[in-house]
Amino acid sequence: MAKIKIKQTGSPIRRTKDQRATLVGLGLNKMHRVSELEDSPEVQGMIRKVRHMVTVVEA
Repeated sequence: MAKIKIKQTGSPIRRTKDQRATLVGLGLNKMHRVSELEDSPEVQGMIRKVRHMVTVVEA
């Protein structure tokens, strides 16, 4: 399966708890961290939920 890299570009300060939990689920919790995950529908849904705080880089 394909891999994608996700970089956190926005701060979780003043965000809802579920958005913070989604970032942690993606392996991100501090600014400018990069996480490499399998490209699956579940991961795509999580990215869509916090799309204003992350950038997707093709791996």
